[in-house]
Amino acid sequence: MTSELFSPLPLRSGQVLTNRIAKAAMEENMAGDGQLPDQRLLTLYRRWAAGGSGLLITGNVMVHAEALTGPGGVVLDENAPLQPFVEWAEAAKSGGSGSSAVWMQINHPGRQVASDMPGVVWGPSDTGVDLGRHSRRFGRPTAMTPAQIEATVTRFAVTARRAEEAGFDGVEVHAAHGYLLSQFLSPLVNKRTDQWGGSLENRARMLLDVVRAVRAAVSPSFAVAVKLNSADFQRGGFDADDARQVIGMLEPLGADLVELSGGSYESPAMTGRPADAHTQAREAYFLDLAKDLVRTSPLPLMLTGGITRRATAEQVLDSGVAVVGMGTALAVTPDLPDRWRSHREADRHMAPVAWSDKALASAAGMARVRHQMGRLARGSEARPRIHPVYTLLSEQWKQRGALRRYRAWLSASRGTASVDLHA
Repeated sequence: MTSELFSPLPLRSGQVLTNRIAKAAMEENMAGDGQLPDQRLLTLYRRWAAGGSGLLITGNVMVHAEALTGPGGVVLDENAPLQPFVEWAEAAKSGGSGSSAVWMQINHPGRQVASDMPGVVWGPSDTGVDLGRHSRRFGRPTAMTPAQIEATVTRFAVTARRAEEAGFDGVEVHAAHGYLLSQFLSPLVNKRTDQWGGSLENRARMLLDVVRAVRAAVSPSFAVAVKLNSADFQRGGFDADDARQVIGMLEPLGADLVELSGGSYESPAMTGRPADAHTQAREAYFLDLAKDLVRTSPLPLMLTGGITRRATAEQVLDSGVAVVGMGTALAVTPDLPDRWRSHREADRHMAPVAWSDKALASAAGMARVRHQMGRLARGSEARPRIHPVYTLLSEQWKQRGALRRYRAWLSASRGTASVDLHA
């Protein structure tokens, strides 16, 4: 008897996922010259394409050249050459018969921009990221004007259209983890008193406008998904009831799927450092909330967060969730879906970073995952036992070089771009 894990999933766009296992988005931080995909990303995605996942979702691709989560971010805007993205899509589809669907995650960081980055730091309001003594790591945001909001909605649509032109099968709009669209959804961050603030309907307006614009810019057969926090895990923040209502708002707009995650830089539940009793389990951090949301969701749900074993993945599907998303597990064992198919498990695991400083632990944990992806991108095997201090320091050193390159590229592109990047 075939496990439901390996059964196909038809989506409303007509796209059919070959199985229920997805490589969830992880920020690779591997942009080459010009903030473009290069050979490292192609090698990495060929590894995943050969591993048996039914869906590969890229790390977040930036829609605005002046607003990056980090200097190694890939940018796909109207000025980016398309050929590197064509090659990226081809690499991700190189798995042969029954190959994965490939979706590009598209994102704007909003206020979650490092203080040493050039460009803009925007948010729904001028409320900065509160990380206690680490708060200075982030720039101070300015509240977006209506014109900037509308221009940003257009940027998401442009990136989605160009992703389809490059050969991707869909996009995932990132509205979780405290990035811009998540910031608009959060009453803790969004203090606006105009049409984008106050009620949940107003706070969701920008996300809904983005999904409408994206859906209108791409073919009906192109998938459009949304990544949404099941909760922010902050008192007074976006919660599971808000998530339930937003999922209902997305259904009539033609969304195919909603991926549930949780947390933000201020409360990094997505890295296994939960700030809420719901997420104490080491695996499937957000399963309790997902079970609640799946009962009323009109859209298929995907759950991501800490899943490493087939038994846990099957438990997630048994709850009514349609797709199991994995990040870290596939950075360590890229062929894990094929292993599960032959009733084998991963022989290596990466324990979470259990430091008392949650912000630093989250940063170190993400650096360690990116280190594994870097090894896969060089054709090597993962080293999950590597010390998080080493990977954190190593990444900081690499980031300095990436920042110099990004500054030079941005300065040059500002001089030659035919559009006003500050719009």
